[in-house]
Amino acid sequence: MNPTYFLLLIYIIVCTLIITYWAAKHSGTTKQYYIASGTLTGYQNGMAISGDFISAASFLGVVGMIALRGYDGFLYSIGFLVSYNVVLFLVSEPVHRLGKFSLGDVVCSRFPGQKMRLIMAICTFIISLLYMIPQLVASGFLLRLLLDLNYSVSVLLIGTIMTIYVVVGGMIATSWVQIIKTVLLMSGTFLLTLIVLSNFNWDLTLFLNKVEEGTPLGEQFFLPGHLFNIPIEFLSLQLSLVLGTAGLPHILMRLFTVRNTYEVRKSLISATWIIGLFYFMTLILGFGTVALLGYEALIAKDPTGNLAAPLLAKVVGGDFLLAFVSAVAFTTIVAVVSGLAISATIAFSHDIFFHILKKGKTTEREQVRSARITAFIIGLLSTLFALRLESINVTSLVSMTFTVAASSVFPVLVLTIYWKRFTSVGAITAIVSGILASFIFVVLGPYVMNPSDGLFKTEAIFSLYNPGIVTIPIGFLGGILGSLLSKRIKQKETDFNSFYIKAQSGYSSRGES
Repeated sequence: MNPTYFLLLIYIIVCTLIITYWAAKHSGTTKQYYIASGTLTGYQNGMAISGDFISAASFLGVVGMIALRGYDGFLYSIGFLVSYNVVLFLVSEPVHRLGKFSLGDVVCSRFPGQKMRLIMAICTFIISLLYMIPQLVASGFLLRLLLDLNYSVSVLLIGTIMTIYVVVGGMIATSWVQIIKTVLLMSGTFLLTLIVLSNFNWDLTLFLNKVEEGTPLGEQFFLPGHLFNIPIEFLSLQLSLVLGTAGLPHILMRLFTVRNTYEVRKSLISATWIIGLFYFMTLILGFGTVALLGYEALIAKDPTGNLAAPLLAKVVGGDFLLAFVSAVAFTTIVAVVSGLAISATIAFSHDIFFHILKKGKTTEREQVRSARITAFIIGLLSTLFALRLESINVTSLVSMTFTVAASSVFPVLVLTIYWKRFTSVGAITAIVSGILASFIFVVLGPYVMNPSDGLFKTEAIFSLYNPGIVTIPIGFLGGILGSLLSKRIKQKETDFNSFYIKAQSGYSSRGES
């Protein structure tokens, strides 16, 4: 391993562990441990949301996809960016007003009951685990390629550090790790972008001409059709990305870490700007890879394109810039998996342990201890899964994560907040039908059933890689039919008018905020 890479990696680990030690002294209560006592400002939370959302797949994968596929590669970024408008305008403020620590709190504010809370906790756990495992698997390959570490050692390293952050520091440590990650990511990407443009004397015409020369696609590089041959595939992917983000528990739980809805809006607007600027810079880096490194050289080094950004950094900045980009990629992985781990921890500790097992009768110390034990178990389980699933198709799991979130949590939140005739039976039906449909269609699709590299060497029964265009309507339909066919008289639920007033204004019918 290059000493520069090693020293930068150690420096980042030590700095984040110091933050975790500091956070541990401020995580003695459930409010501190779960939501950082709601003390983050909108701008801080916006950076934390960005850090939670921009994964290594975005940092490395999108740059590589643009370099290989041109226009179509950049289309991935559009769905990620637009998704925050859906969160901002549809669910952010009601979720903040109705919830306390978890999504179970939000739904149970209208449909109280242990069954509903258990279903929401299980759904949160499934989505978090589905997303966490591919991140850890990808981290094993990434650190092996960037830092010459063994796959198992890489996964154990990331899994151990993630577990320490969550067990010891809770949401405070996780938030500040994500903020630091965002600062490092944006500054590193901005620096690399400036260096790339300076290589062409800031002449965009010269830059674009070199891009055409560096790719076998020529001027077709800037036109669609190199990745999404079927328009419905692109539409289905974008639906999953746009609506799935509004159903990801680790993103929605960040809405509880600020004190009011003004800070919620500021969080999401600042996150949108950060994410938008980041993806704009990945476009330049993808072009820069083709112009300065060349398509053939990239394919020779890494056919997947995932090493496009590190290889570009080495070409324009030598070993030090490559080491910095590698360190940013490492921090990116740790920040994302830490956010996923804390969301799964809260779902189990708060919804299942506190509300279901203990019936709400336990001390703060017992709750925090339970959360730490849960975080340790979740970290251990996800790491063990990642160690055993080295050969799994991580793209299929990521696709399934967004599809499950868009088909289950998103319909439940929208129908709970806005539809008067929605019932608890409808909520359960929506979650179950959305999750089952997502699993079934992904298993029947090309990710799993593929003659060349699928788990089953046969032709896919369902032709789309991303089944969101089918599963999302199934989730909504399950919720609507479940509500219309259930007997509402026997259901225990809050009066919709008072619920809706609280969701939109923060005040209950008794005038309490």
